[in-house]
Amino acid sequence: MNSHKVLDAKGLACPMPIVKTKKTMDELESGQVLEVHATDKGAKNDLAAWAKSTGHELLSDAEENGIFKFWIKKG
Repeated sequence: MNSHKVLDAKGLACPMPIVKTKKTMDELESGQVLEVHATDKGAKNDLAAWAKSTGHELLSDAEENGIFKFWIKKG
């Protein structure tokens, strides 16, 4: 999936992946896609809930070798 920016949040524990995602999302234009890489197992539920509550859209998520990847479209 194409993304406009990639955020490396690997090695960060809750709530830092969300904090960094919010900060990076603020830099994007509406409709652009942020790709987030995280190792925190709670990131999947946290990012899905955060995206829904802030008007963004979690387009997809995947796991590769213990790294969780998320594609979030800015609302």
